[in-house]
Amino acid sequence: MEQYPYQQTYSTHSLRKKKKNRVAIHIILFLITFVTTLIAGTEWTTGTMGPYSLEALRRGLPYALSILFILTFHEFGHYFAAMYHKVKATLPYYIPFPPIPGFFNFGTMGAVIRTKSPVPDNIAMFDIGVAGPVSGFVACLIVLIYGFSNLPGVEYILQIHPDYFSPTYGEGAVTLEFGNTLLFSFLRELLTKPGQFVPPMTEVYHYPYLMTGWFGLFITAMNMIPVGQLDGGHVVYSMFGAKTHEAIASVSMLILVFLGFIGLLDSTLELNLHFGWGGWLFWAFILYFIIKVKHPPVRNFYPLDKKRMALGYFALFILIISFSPTPFIITF
Repeated sequence: MEQYPYQQTYSTHSLRKKKKNRVAIHIILFLITFVTTLIAGTEWTTGTMGPYSLEALRRGLPYALSILFILTFHEFGHYFAAMYHKVKATLPYYIPFPPIPGFFNFGTMGAVIRTKSPVPDNIAMFDIGVAGPVSGFVACLIVLIYGFSNLPGVEYILQIHPDYFSPTYGEGAVTLEFGNTLLFSFLRELLTKPGQFVPPMTEVYHYPYLMTGWFGLFITAMNMIPVGQLDGGHVVYSMFGAKTHEAIASVSMLILVFLGFIGLLDSTLELNLHFGWGGWLFWAFILYFIIKVKHPPVRNFYPLDKKRMALGYFALFILIISFSPTPFIITF
């Protein structure tokens, strides 16, 4: 009889220790991701690769903080929605990406949470699925509005490229151009003034708030594609049911394959169409073989109320204004 409370205390102590260890993992991943995004931000803003001084790293700080701000908003949107519906979920796992020469170095591959208990119905599924992209979208808006409202003068780009206005600028160099989106273009027109120097899409990556805002929209759009267990898949499945979701998901996959195939032909045959992106073909491959096209069923399915349906349509609108058929254009 005396051993029971001792065993109970030991068990409680073990659980607390495991919980602390799990929290430590999240914190360590966050800190590593902060370092990798700081390095990435310094590379993009200075146009050089390390080693860096503390002053150079300071220039990468706005990039690191703003991209972590967007990712944190997105993932905690999911997390708090899960808590609201009493679905057990982990804290966000931030995914660092080390600087590798020859790769797009955004410093991170995003963040994820993992649910640890079943989602009881499509209402909970909808709330958890939609909360992430909507929260992340709001964070992107904040970053982009700040970025366009506080654009530095032309001297900023001249510090990085002193020959920027030279007729021979860029000759013989590889050029990276980010693809426009409806929202990015709208905010640029709305928040900049005539005569003001506004960086073209070939130079946006030197401007940390514009770049992270663009990247946030790119990630949001990828997650809102209505396929399988992506956020968009959760939303469309919860709104319309399995049959309609499967039809929409199939059409979405065909669009991705088409854009990917055109982009691959364009880059391989040097057609200079500047339409499509080979990466969409790879993303379609991941969706088909790993994430799957169909959405797994939930135990209970109920019609969503008008407010949730309106929010679902807004989330799909976010996909439309955040999606770029050609997110990256590389010319040699």
